Amino acid sequence: MNTDDDRRELASPALTAPSRKSLPPFEALRAFDAVARLGGVRRAAQVLCRDHAVISRHLRTIEAWTGATLIERTAAGVVLTQDGIRYHRQIASAMDIIAHATLDLMRRGDYRRLQIRCIPGFALHWPSRRLGDFEKAHPALDVEVRPSDRGSDFSSHETDVDIRFIASYSAPSELPAELRSLDLISVPIIAVCSRKYLADAPPVSDPRSLLNHKLLHEENFNRWQNWLAAHGVHDDLDLTGPRLWAGHLTLDAARHGRGIALTNYLIAVDDLSNGTLVDVGKGNSSFGPQTMGTYRLAARAERWDVPVIRLFRQWLVAAIAAERPRLQALT
Repeated sequence: MNTDDDRRELASPALTAPSRKSLPPFEALRAFDAVARLGGVRRAAQVLCRDHAVISRHLRTIEAWTGATLIERTAAGVVLTQDGIRYHRQIASAMDIIAHATLDLMRRGDYRRLQIRCIPGFALHWPSRRLGDFEKAHPALDVEVRPSDRGSDFSSHETDVDIRFIASYSAPSELPAELRSLDLISVPIIAVCSRKYLADAPPVSDPRSLLNHKLLHEENFNRWQNWLAAHGVHDDLDLTGPRLWAGHLTLDAARHGRGIALTNYLIAVDDLSNGTLVDVGKGNSSFGPQTMGTYRLAARAERWDVPVIRLFRQWLVAAIAAERPRLQALT
């Protein structure tokens, strides 16, 4: 079955080539596009690795070619004229299409490289510790893992697979049409701390009692606020506590007795199994029902079954499945 991309590729172009006059020199177009996107000649020169005088010459070339003033030169720099704004809006999509088509063509022959983007906590506690098995099974593959708190821009062609954690209390988001996803596992989101902290701190009787404790936050207080609200604590909360900007840092702080952090079974399975951390709500019915979160893998739909992506996806599903007995033992 042909995909939409296939149909676009099969669409016949015009039978005659565009006239020479209708196509300015590509270097001039590229320079104009860069100046319009980046807002300055010097910035465009840096990105294109050209001298700024060369970029200025290309701008004059395209203005002479079109017979239109596209750039206004001011003391503060350059700005697009109305003709320039209109022209760039029309050619920018064409430049993007050329770039994406070229990258697609280059990547079609690249069956050895796998670029994985995922949230930092997952990168630390899963790929970094377990990818060795995948690499041993597929020694010819070149695997790159890049932690990122932000979802990937697949149009940049710098990501093959993106893995995110979606809490049940998060606002639902629609997957872009060009992507395909797979839910890997759903796990409880829990509050954890060290045994020493729990022994020295006030007793934990229910989720509300956690307000009397030192809560460890990421970049803001939202995660704790949402978790507490999901457990019936709907007050106008004035939360305090250290902000450590990343889940793996709050988890490490919890290991060292600095307070209580939010995590999930998949990330904390080793710490919970060996007793480094404890689930403060385990066995306490007031902490139920548990708030869940789902790990979701996404990739571009047309590359879903590219061998390197399929191999990684199958390995990851099997590796997580092998952990299920340990995860179930924590409940």
